[in-house]
Amino acid sequence: MEWNQVQGNWKQVKGKIKEKWGDLTDDDLTKIEGNREQFEGALQSRYGQSKEAARKEIDDWLKTLH
Repeated sequence: MEWNQVQGNWKQVKGKIKEKWGDLTDDDLTKIEGNREQFEGALQSRYGQSKEAARKEIDDWLKTLH
């Protein structure tokens, strides 16, 4: 799945995001609202990841979505 598909289906995808990254709050997901850079930033903040690590984790996760 491409990020633009995630963005377009944000409300449906939020549940899958919460399953994978349970430390993200509903407020985080509301602020992100489909913006990939904000999502990367939230992962960096909540999980102490580098920007590169957050980007790779998101890319790997996108490959698992149908």
